[in-house]
Amino acid sequence: MSAKPKLHYTRERGRMESIRWLLAAAGVESEEEFIETREDLEKLRNSGVLMFQQVPMVEIDGMKMVQTRAILSYIAGKYNLYGKDLKERAWIDMYVEGIRDLMEMIMYHPYEPTDTKEKNLALIIERATTRYFPVYEKALKGQDYLVGNKLSSADVHLLEVILMVEEFKPDVLSAFPALQAFKGKTSNIPTIKKFLQPGSQRKPPTDEKFAAVIRTIFDF
Repeated sequence: MSAKPKLHYTRERGRMESIRWLLAAAGVESEEEFIETREDLEKLRNSGVLMFQQVPMVEIDGMKMVQTRAILSYIAGKYNLYGKDLKERAWIDMYVEGIRDLMEMIMYHPYEPTDTKEKNLALIIERATTRYFPVYEKALKGQDYLVGNKLSSADVHLLEVILMVEEFKPDVLSAFPALQAFKGKTSNIPTIKKFLQPGSQRKPPTDEKFAAVIRTIFDF
């Protein structure tokens, strides 16, 4: 029996959260080794296991994988969440990259200066509702999933980002009936439903207090 994947990161969502989501959706149990302090990070860096001195890092199948996109692509391919051919993978990649653009905005929000947070939050909602969600709404009309009408990593990350935006604006899907239906369906896939329950490896949003801890660990 192969060892469980081991995830090396802090206790925040950050760049590891999508990896947690994808493993959970695939029904794969994983272990987490948390970076709690600056010293923990330096110890990991000095060990030589981080190719570019950066996390996240995932130990899986005898590899110590770094770079979020590479990790996600490997997991998606390994667990049949990456389409049936090259064209489907291209569509999945395009959808995922759009999702990641929106996620990046959300990820940086806790670390923005106080005087610009409100303005940037408004921009997140504006971009979600005018640039990104309309694309996925159109793609989902008449089908359950984004590509090949079969669950892929794009669907997993779309649900992830929908729930992230809803934390800021609970009614953000009011003008998107296909996305509402998609959210309801994918949230009830057994592996995802389990991940959405309290006590899972899903992490809460980063608040100001924890953002200060993360700043100390990564020295920014």
